[in-house]
Amino acid sequence: MNDMTRWTVSVSKNTDIAVRSFLAQRGMKKGDLSRFIEEAVKWRVLDQTITEARGKFEDMAPDELDALIGEAVAAARQPAA
Repeated sequence: MNDMTRWTVSVSKNTDIAVRSFLAQRGMKKGDLSRFIEEAVKWRVLDQTITEARGKFEDMAPDELDALIGEAVAAARQPAA
């Protein structure tokens, strides 16, 4: 557990009750709260990253975007030199 960082967070009482009830209904224990929060944060970061990336390409024509993605996929599939 040396690679862990302790956080102190505050949430509303309603959120606390909802999350703890959710975990309890699934047989999870108090220690599972940290794992649940970490997973939720990772998903939120991924969601925000995807949203930002999509925003940067929203003015690009669909065909142009498809071509750009195709080029990136082809380049990624090339063996490393």
